[in-house]
Amino acid sequence: MEIKKLSQHDLVAVMEIEADLFGAEAWLETSMKSEINGDFTHYFGVFQEGLVGYAGLSSVPNTFVSDIQTIAIAKSHQAQGLGRALAESLVAKARALGSEAVFLEVRADNEPAIALYEKLGFTQIDIRKKYYQPSGVDALVMRLEVHQPIVLGVESSCDETGIGIVKGNRLLANALHSSMDEHAKFGGVVPEVAARAHLEAMQPTIERALKEAQLSMTDIDAIAVANGPGLAGALMVGIGAAKALAIANDKPIYAVNHLVGHVGADVLESGSVTLPTIALLVSGGHTSLLLVRDLLDDVELLGETIDDAAGEAFDKVARVLGLPYPGGPEIDKLAETGDPKAIRFPRGLSLPKDMVKHRFDFSFSGLKTAVARHVEKAEDQQLPLSKPDVAASFREAAVDVLLTKAINACERYEVKRLLLGGGVVANARLRQQAKLRCEVAGIDLRIPRFSLCTDNGAMIASLGAQLVMAGREPSSLGFGAESTLEVTKVQSH
Repeated sequence: MEIKKLSQHDLVAVMEIEADLFGAEAWLETSMKSEINGDFTHYFGVFQEGLVGYAGLSSVPNTFVSDIQTIAIAKSHQAQGLGRALAESLVAKARALGSEAVFLEVRADNEPAIALYEKLGFTQIDIRKKYYQPSGVDALVMRLEVHQPIVLGVESSCDETGIGIVKGNRLLANALHSSMDEHAKFGGVVPEVAARAHLEAMQPTIERALKEAQLSMTDIDAIAVANGPGLAGALMVGIGAAKALAIANDKPIYAVNHLVGHVGADVLESGSVTLPTIALLVSGGHTSLLLVRDLLDDVELLGETIDDAAGEAFDKVARVLGLPYPGGPEIDKLAETGDPKAIRFPRGLSLPKDMVKHRFDFSFSGLKTAVARHVEKAEDQQLPLSKPDVAASFREAAVDVLLTKAINACERYEVKRLLLGGGVVANARLRQQAKLRCEVAGIDLRIPRFSLCTDNGAMIASLGAQLVMAGREPSSLGFGAESTLEVTKVQSH
């Protein structure tokens, strides 16, 4: 016996069983074809030298419920436990999709099916009179409550202390404390200052998240924590706090990858993560382009910055223009009144000679230097200098190279989906151009809300919940901070 996903090629065999079992109440072939190919439906078949049964589940993202559409076993293979196997497969799929309840309708005169569902934990909640036509048989409406793991996530990779709480795919709390004002005194993030700020903010932020979720630590099923990449000292504070929570409350702990967490944030925004996807992560510390075929098992690094990250370049250019830290919002504001075509700044690693070795890598050091030289030349020669034009032209160059490489990756790997994450995603021009260019290229653009784009504990909790729902073993207490953790390592043990 083999249970696997149905395809359109199985439609003829499905309809033969459908007609034999249900006669005048059988689904039309067009309806069944639509179900098998649907965006929010999941159909499985059981095969024993050919198709001998099938079942379908419907689950619309962000509803947190699933509906069993049908379970059918050929007459020649009934009473062999195949119906139960298919039903268990559907419930497992619903759980993996983050559903908190599963519903179904069953004929009131189908006693074997009713008994099976009751054994699986379904209970009757309603009755629909004369639901099945033309027979006029009543339908019993049944429900199965699904316990989804409640996970508390800890994020401390840079200058933001984030504590998030999720239940399966549902966001319950996202508390954040930023030490940005303290770093602004120094014009950038100071690792030692960040670590001390995490120490001071950790306990209050945990308490705020629990209060927001209206939960206590006894309600938490597991702890997740980012153990890299990031600032080693800052990561150590979060790891220490997470381990203390796990030990004190006897909870399993999951050490997860900070960068992959940004992809996991899309689960909380859309109710599920649609894969495969290209992910462009742009922040002060990271500029990475990922191909995510499977959130837990297949994340490939396509390219990353070989020098300055995009956010770092924004901060440095802001300093050249006399703007305060953090530079991203300040440049964004100034650029609104400037001409993005006034100055043609370089697009790093975009020449034909770069396409072999650095096709999907980024470099913003040359761009930063070009802006500095332009400003210095104007000041030395006392030439007119339009800071809005400089800001707009710099922003245009950065956005252009980011999106060009991301869209090229979508086309190269035939993945018509692009997910943006990281603090730089707050940039108005990046969001605007991403929408326009993805529409032209026929690419589905996914941008989580800003609070889920920046570093946050909710994305770490979300990734941890995916590991729990997939039945993965928790991490041991021996893991440590890995400041250069590779993106292919989703969980540290």
